[in-house]
Amino acid sequence: MKLLLILRTVRHLKPSQVLARVAFTLRRPAPDLRPPPPRRVPAGVWLSPPGRPACQTGPDRFRLLGEERAIATAVDWDRAEWPKLWRYHLHYHDDLIATGAVDRAAWHAAFVRRWIAENPPVGGSGWEPYPVSRRLVNWVARQIGHGDLPDGGIESLAVQARWLRRRLEHHLLANHLMVNAKALLVAGLFFAGPEAEAWLAEGLRLFTRELAEQVLADGGHYERSPMYHALALEDLLLVIGMCRHYGHRHPPDWEQVAARMVRWLATMSHPDGRIALFNDAAFDQALEPAALAEWARALGIPVEVGEPAPLVHLAASGYARLELGPAALLVDAADLGPDYQPGHGHADTLGCELSLDGQRVVVDSGTSQYGLGPERLRQRGTAAHNTVVVDGADSSEIWGGFRVARRARVHEIATAVGADHVEVSAAHDGYTRLRGVGRHHRRYRLDAAGLTISDELRGRGRHAVEVPFHLHPTVTAAMGGSATAVLHAARAIRVELDPALRWSVEPSTWHPSFGTVQASSRLVGRGEVELPARWSMRLSW
Repeated sequence: MKLLLILRTVRHLKPSQVLARVAFTLRRPAPDLRPPPPRRVPAGVWLSPPGRPACQTGPDRFRLLGEERAIATAVDWDRAEWPKLWRYHLHYHDDLIATGAVDRAAWHAAFVRRWIAENPPVGGSGWEPYPVSRRLVNWVARQIGHGDLPDGGIESLAVQARWLRRRLEHHLLANHLMVNAKALLVAGLFFAGPEAEAWLAEGLRLFTRELAEQVLADGGHYERSPMYHALALEDLLLVIGMCRHYGHRHPPDWEQVAARMVRWLATMSHPDGRIALFNDAAFDQALEPAALAEWARALGIPVEVGEPAPLVHLAASGYARLELGPAALLVDAADLGPDYQPGHGHADTLGCELSLDGQRVVVDSGTSQYGLGPERLRQRGTAAHNTVVVDGADSSEIWGGFRVARRARVHEIATAVGADHVEVSAAHDGYTRLRGVGRHHRRYRLDAAGLTISDELRGRGRHAVEVPFHLHPTVTAAMGGSATAVLHAARAIRVELDPALRWSVEPSTWHPSFGTVQASSRLVGRGEVELPARWSMRLSW
């Protein structure tokens, strides 16, 4: 059974990924410890990127992903019992360019010196390509902005750049390779001479190629995660600023791509200004949408977000935003991501998030962790999202920490704008692998007074269905009978429920950021239905 799951997963990989995986595993280059190339002379003003919140809380203490730990000894840089993602973040050195970083300059100098001494090339998590890429850029940005990397910092930067060039993540592609390319490009701009020019040429080639593939026609990042989209936009803006600082011409279309990405992110944000949590997405990992838009404007990129339209269909990436009266609804009619790298996708096809009066009401349950545990699997599964579970199965075959075998495909997408309503509908075929089950079709119809959600499950025979709707922790819910419920948010919301299902309010959890678990509730309907079957619900305000 596991072998079949693996085969259904790897068949989507590009042949180049398989070959690159073999080469990456077998090839172990030695570190190149030669002296660094000379520094390049700047040719323009440096516009420092907006700072993230500080994460270094003391000379040797760090609060990352909601957990604070001390790095007291060399062993603490890579403790196996600590989560891998926490260790990755430790090695990014994000605090070097965080808000108020200059006030922690003494801590940072000691921290960098310790890192160099206690993380010799090229072992441990700190020398894996992705942390190298993130750290290298942070060190360069700190040096350009403040010129205070400690002794050994410039020499280590060159060693890291040489190592990264030999360890590019062609086997993973997607956001990992784009971040690798960004770091190589930045190193090539920071240093001068033939070696640096080779880094610059390769980084520019890869970044340009990946940007063209990864940013879709509507401006969305192809992994369909608002968080990874924001990170990719951050990467693009930093590279544009770095090119200008060193007088290097970047491709002319990069500014137009950045403008499209800013608009996409605005569309995929709630009225509270923060991103939707579809797929792997969490707050506080990327700069906020408003900060990214302001950064783009400061770089002279023409950004026009404008007032929200009643309906925006992001056709290339698959999302839709409906907004009327006090309500803003975001709908996921998207594929999980690129076939060859759906690792940040969730089985959430045809799910939604709803805000009313600027407050989140129906929420995606979010992402609090990576890794291989059961909680990671649960958070990626269909029951953790606002869509339909059939026979206890996920709409896409989620497994492992970042694996997907058979995937739901979206069909029959339609949108409509009426005189007093807007609607979007779509179907997916994720359950057609189950005996007797056809496509799941869902329609969202929003008007000024409420939202109607209609489901149809095609096929034959009797099947178990579960229809969850996860609520924001500030929203309380109570059943008003077998077919009605009341939600208390900024205003009372009456919910008329289809009596074909048994409805209840249950405890649940919301995970708006890594390491965060907030108690919440969910409204869920269950039952056995004879296919084809239809049911609906109406939220009125």
